[in-house]
Amino acid sequence: YLPLSRLLNFYVGATRQLHQVTSDFLGERPAKTPFVIGVAGSVAVGKSTTARILREMLARWPDTPRVALVTTDGFLWPNAELEKRGLLQRKGFPESYDRRALLRFVAEIKSGRAEVTAPVYSHLTYDIVPGERIVVRQPDVLIVEGLNVLQAPEVHPVRGTGLAVSDFFDFSVYVDAWVDDVRKWYVDRFLRLRETAFSDPDSYFHRYAVLSDEEAVATANRIWREINGPNLVENILPTRSRASLVLSKGDNHEVRRVRLRKI
Repeated sequence: YLPLSRLLNFYVGATRQLHQVTSDFLGERPAKTPFVIGVAGSVAVGKSTTARILREMLARWPDTPRVALVTTDGFLWPNAELEKRGLLQRKGFPESYDRRALLRFVAEIKSGRAEVTAPVYSHLTYDIVPGERIVVRQPDVLIVEGLNVLQAPEVHPVRGTGLAVSDFFDFSVYVDAWVDDVRKWYVDRFLRLRETAFSDPDSYFHRYAVLSDEEAVATANRIWREINGPNLVENILPTRSRASLVLSKGDNHEVRRVRLRKI
């Protein structure tokens, strides 16, 4: 990850220079604009870990000390709204997100607004936290991490092609692995959570804490087969080609190959 953080540091510097030259040419004094990085990939592939590592490493470069990380989980519709729309079993699919709110958030970030807020998601209650917001105050770099951040824009029959969240990215990373490896990692993570987070009585998934090993494996595989697997194949994997850089992992989570899109 160190070479990647250095590459991103170069990109940040080059982008700043381009903005400065453009502003000088136009005689403008625009507001400070954060460098925005998108991190995409499947459930359990390690994209959250990748995003956190990049945040820590980029913050150590002297010209990018302020790095913020926002996940798109906060832009999921609340469970009550998902139930109303019949989408609770499709949570994580593109239609389960408040796409307009997410677009508005990244647009305000890129416009240089001094303070932008985003909803907060609780993995304990598996829902949006009512009335709670995180505040992003003009960081040097903003990392936006989520399943569908590289999704193509919607096409309207009259208005034509709309905006995509990735239109506001300066760089994007897709964390990749063989589908069967990701499935195994998901099952392993489910088993770990059964012993930790699921054991909390307040957890939305507390009912899974009492499952035997065999029952837990069967349940995790069913959830993967019905929800996470189809979402990966139908919606997430097709966005891989839109990334600036693809990190391909082996079966032990080690990065085996890096593909960088040429400028």
